Amino acid sequence: MTDSTRAVFYKMGNVIQDYAWGSVTSIEHLFAIPNPQQKPQAEMWMGAHANGCSTIIVNGETVRLADFIATDPDAIIGAETQAKFAELPYLFKVLAAEKALSVQVHPSKHQAEIGYAKEEKIGIARNAANRNYKDPNHKPELVFALTPYQAMNGFRQITEIVTLFQTLNIEVISDLVAQLAANQTEAGLGAFFEAMLSLEGEHKDAAVNALLAFCKVNQEQPLFALLLELAEQYPGDIGLFAPLMLNVLTLQPGEAMFLSACTPHAYIKGTGLEIMANSDNVLRAGLTPKFMDVPELVANTEFTSMAVDKLLLAPTVAEGGLHYHVPVPDFKFSVYKQVHDIALQNTSAEILFAIDAPLTVTHHNGETLTLEKGQSVFIPAYAKAYSAHCDGMFARAYN
Repeated sequence: MTDSTRAVFYKMGNVIQDYAWGSVTSIEHLFAIPNPQQKPQAEMWMGAHANGCSTIIVNGETVRLADFIATDPDAIIGAETQAKFAELPYLFKVLAAEKALSVQVHPSKHQAEIGYAKEEKIGIARNAANRNYKDPNHKPELVFALTPYQAMNGFRQITEIVTLFQTLNIEVISDLVAQLAANQTEAGLGAFFEAMLSLEGEHKDAAVNALLAFCKVNQEQPLFALLLELAEQYPGDIGLFAPLMLNVLTLQPGEAMFLSACTPHAYIKGTGLEIMANSDNVLRAGLTPKFMDVPELVANTEFTSMAVDKLLLAPTVAEGGLHYHVPVPDFKFSVYKQVHDIALQNTSAEILFAIDAPLTVTHHNGETLTLEKGQSVFIPAYAKAYSAHCDGMFARAYN
């Protein structure tokens, strides 16, 4: 079958992951996707990842997207993508958080390759609780807010961290705070971060209890009110100190943020679109009952402060869309608003997602498909060009 006779639009069947932190109502409310069992609808996965592969209909049969790509990867994802990545290199998601996700760091590509090879060599099972590296890939991410979306991203300025901890005046960690105050460098911040996450037993309990006592007296301040909310979700967790070290911000609908490798971050609450490299590598830093490898985490973290007003991505407006620049080749992300038969070229496999209104795509071979909001379509690289019509917004994932 030649490219000119193959179908070019494949409506996707997508897995919804019911992780405990997910919202029971948000995906159903935004996209009219039923939730009859009232389970948490945490993430809707659009892509070819083994842990939640989308399906498409090919010649009347339901087929896993990964299996379809394997039939002719050069044509379907593009020869250049196949040569560089040997897979669809991104995973596209709707993410709906009702509770905070763990504070985490993703390794760089180089660090992931080394860590993965090391754990393979010593024989740690890939599904083991103490496994850090599930694959040899990095996991940069972009999030685009659909509702107000609260998150942590990157370290605060060190002077700000010192001031916050001095204000708390917690005796059991006073020596650590004094050391940071005396050494306000990346090395000093690294040592403080590691020491805080390594607190155990009575020391940890005393520090957390003193923190919460302070928060209760000062809960009219949003930061301390947030800590009390997180303490209900993760009682006694050392990660409750994370918002004092990391920038806390709320993206408004339509705002986007990039999360770099080696940078601590966490999603706190809200619903958004997320696109990431095709990886599962997570090093945890609190707000979790799961395994934390503090030395490995610290080895993969860059202790550089990030200005909170520089965290949002300003899109480039061109060719009828908003294009969000990301510094990695694994994925690109664009959003289109109220476009009428806009012509789009594609050199890679693409996934389009209808955000808030029907989306109709048309190909010069005569094929056309209309998606309702909350639905997505896979478009192979061999389509080469198509047009799109939408009275609302749709998102475009590609590479």
